Amino acid sequence: MNKKLTPGTKAPASGLYDIKGPRGANTGIQRTVVKDEPLPPTPGRGRSYEMNTPAKNGAGRGTE
Repeated sequence: MNKKLTPGTKAPASGLYDIKGPRGANTGIQRTVVKDEPLPPTPGRGRSYEMNTPAKNGAGRGTE
């Protein structure tokens, strides 16, 4: 499920998302997002999101 997502895209599953730099490097910044909510703006241009840890409470199940 580790595909890059842009800000404003609906989250495919609830969980913890890493913010990646323009070249794909980890920035050390994470956001918790609920399934079908838009991903928030990133702190800089050209950055994207990648799922780190899915929610363990069953929220957002069925997206894989």
